[in-house]
Formats: sequence, structure tokens, C-alpha cells
Amino acid sequence: MMKLLFASDSFKGSLTSEQTIELLTKAAHEVFGDCETSGVPVADGGEGTVDAIVKAMRGEMIKCEVHGPLMETMTATYGVFDQSKAVIEMSAASGLPFVPIDKRNPMNTTTYGTGELILHALEHGYRDLSIAIGGSATNDGGMGCARALGVRFLDENGQELEGYGRDLIRVRSIDTSNLDSRLKDCTITVMCDVTNPLCGKDGATWTFGAQKGATPKIQEELEKGMCNYRDVIFESFGIDCDRMQGAGAAGGLGAALSVFLHGNMKSGIEAVLDLIRFDERLEGVDLIVTGEGRTDWQSCFGKVMQGIGTRAKAHGIPALGLSGSLGKDAMDICNHGISSLMTTVNAPMSLEEALQNAETLYYEGAVRMFRFVKAGMDVAAK
Repeated sequence: MMKLLFASDSFKGSLTSEQTIELLTKAAHEVFGDCETSGVPVADGGEGTVDAIVKAMRGEMIKCEVHGPLMETMTATYGVFDQSKAVIEMSAASGLPFVPIDKRNPMNTTTYGTGELILHALEHGYRDLSIAIGGSATNDGGMGCARALGVRFLDENGQELEGYGRDLIRVRSIDTSNLDSRLKDCTITVMCDVTNPLCGKDGATWTFGAQKGATPKIQEELEKGMCNYRDVIFESFGIDCDRMQGAGAAGGLGAALSVFLHGNMKSGIEAVLDLIRFDERLEGVDLIVTGEGRTDWQSCFGKVMQGIGTRAKAHGIPALGLSGSLGKDAMDICNHGISSLMTTVNAPMSLEEALQNAETLYYEGAVRMFRFVKAGMDVAAK
């Protein structure tokens, strides 16, 4: 009996990963009749990662009170499973959408709430932590997060700083003696798909600051502060954050998680696939179907299809992609284990029309795709 595995990213604005599994299952049974199907929700370490992992691993979501990027009180969630594992999205506490457009200024935002999420997980016994660090509203070097966990950032007078972006320039020394001792027993994986250093033209401030509300003048001030912060870290710990890939992620949170928490940087999709034990799900599988809302050249760089295709190829299993649309250099994904691609759209149409009819279009596209597979099987059987 043919065995199929479905593992698609969500189609932003239209279909969830779970919906694609349901539609592919229905289409597979229509075309192949008696076949064995299974599916697993997947994400690439960005938005929706916690939800996908919790559903895949039948875990649960935990709510807790934290402080948002402007230090406002708010409720945030993270996921737990397997008794000791927690998965956290920094954007759940320190994300850009929590800051009103007229208040967006990374001089005034902090990752303190992300630290509180980590602290809550520690207090409830979780010691294997995976932290996704995309979508931040911050450019504080991760000081806020580290401060919530016991690190003290001191000015020239020995006074503790609060941990906003504006405090970077004032750091003169760093005291880690009160860092939460439970972190020593933790394995911390940082899901990060950017390689930016902490400072410089490719660093946190100049690459990501503007999208968080920083004007060129504010960026200049933040960059001076970040360089000061980098220098104090080097003087204190002998670690050069400008030589650390990913240090500039999430406004420098990558640096803080690496330096103070000894986190290990890992590609988001690779971390997700490991957490959901994807390789174990491949036993006996004949065909994998994956996909995403739009496939283009970016799909080859740490996205779901690239991750799935690479794992499929390593196990000698053919994989197909069913996507909402194809963009520039979409077929480059075939260099990463994907045998071929099909789109869900069946005629010229607007994006609005495609989104409104996403479920029907996806199902009909899946049927077309599986009929091609069946035709190939029939040819091979002759």
C-alpha cells in the first residue's frame, strides 16, 4: 500500500498547515483509493512556529503575564511538550505588532518580556528551550531579556540600566553573578535564519532598525550604543559579537542569548524538523508533499520546502511541492530535493480571488498533482 506524508507550511491569509493536510488526504484517497496517509504541521521558525510544533507534538500552550516592548503588562503564550521541552517565540512578548505605529522607536523598546517568558518556563521545570527570534520591535542588544533573567547592566556610576535601546550607549560593565542558576541545566536552541553581526552596515541597527521605526538619526545613535555594548561584552567575556553569525538578529537578542545563556544558533526549519522528530516520521514513506503560499528564490534559504526537500532527498524519498503561486527562480527549489512544483491556481485571477477560493483551488490542485503521480505509476507498471 502506498504511504504518503504531508508537510506543508501554512498559506498566509488563507490555509493553515492542518487544512492542507486534510485537503491532501481527501485528494489522495480520491485518486489512489486505498492508501496510507499522515500529516504533520510545519513552520520555518517564524510566525506560527510555536503553534505548529505544539500541534505536531500534541503539546499545550501556556499563558503568562509579561511586559511588552513598551513595558506594558500583557498576556503572552508559549508551547510545551514532552514534559521538559518548551518552545518560545520572542515576538509573542516583544513583537513589532504590539507597538502602535506612532510609538515605534527602538530607542524605547525592550526584550524584557521575552526574558520573562524564559523565566516562566524555568519556574515550571522546562530545561530544553527553543527560542524563535524573528519579528522583534527591539534594538536593545537583548539587554532587557538578559535583565529579566538576572544580568545587571551598569552605567559609569554603577547604577543598573533598564535595558532599552537608549541604554546601550550607557553600559560600562556587566554583572552576571545573579543570572538565574537554573540556566546552567538548560539546553537552549536559538532559531535564527539571519547571519547579521551585531554592528556595522550589516548589523542589527542599520539592517533592521528602520522597519522598527528608527529614523536615520536614531539609527546613528543606536549604532553608537550598539558598538559600545559590543566593546563592553568583548572586554568582559572575550567574545566578539561582530564575528558571531546571527548576533544582530532581533535587534541584538541573538548576541545576548549566545553570550549570556550560551544558546546554540540553528536554522529555524532545521530546529523545527528536529523538534517534531520529522526523520522518524519518514519510515516507509513513498512520497512527501510539501508547499507554501508562494515559492520563489527565497524558498531555498531556510524555508519549509527547502528543509523538507533536503530531508526527503537524504532518505531517498521523492517530494513534490504544491504552492499557491510561483515567483522568480521558483524551480531552484528542485536543487534541494523537490522533484517538481505545481500551483493551486487554475486560471488567471487576482490575489483576492485566489484567497477567497483557496480551499477549493488547493483541493483541485492536489487532485491534478496526484493524477500525474498515478499516470507515472501506471507507466512504470507497464
